[in-house]
Amino acid sequence: MALVRFEPFREIDTMQRQMNRLFDDFFTTSRRGDGTLAFTPAAELSETASAYHLKLEVPGMDINDLDIQATAEAVSVSGDRKSESQTEENGLTRSEFHYGKFQRVIPLPGRINNQNVQAEYKDGILTLNLPKAEEEKNKVVKVKVS
Repeated sequence: MALVRFEPFREIDTMQRQMNRLFDDFFTTSRRGDGTLAFTPAAELSETASAYHLKLEVPGMDINDLDIQATAEAVSVSGDRKSESQTEENGLTRSEFHYGKFQRVIPLPGRINNQNVQAEYKDGILTLNLPKAEEEKNKVVKVKVS
């Protein structure tokens, strides 16, 4: 008879990893009204003293298919990922790509000067430079005590 080491937390660890993967899949995609999955681009937001920097993953999209709008408090990116028509000789196609219209609205932690937003699209990454509004740059004020 072989001795097997009993590890009670291995099953819990496996279940936790599966739940994390489930929630990651759920929050990176959304469902349309007909139950099919819609594409939602992943985003990364960073901040410097003078600006916010936003990156969105939109691989395989043409820049002309993207609509980028900026208000003083948020950025909206919408587009339409068009399906490529394929012909398979075996008659079977399996695709994990998500096609169709999408929109992502990202609220910003502070106000921006939306007149001077700069955008760059390279290698499937949309990079936005969002300069902070003047009142946001001087947010900290020294208060004198009398």
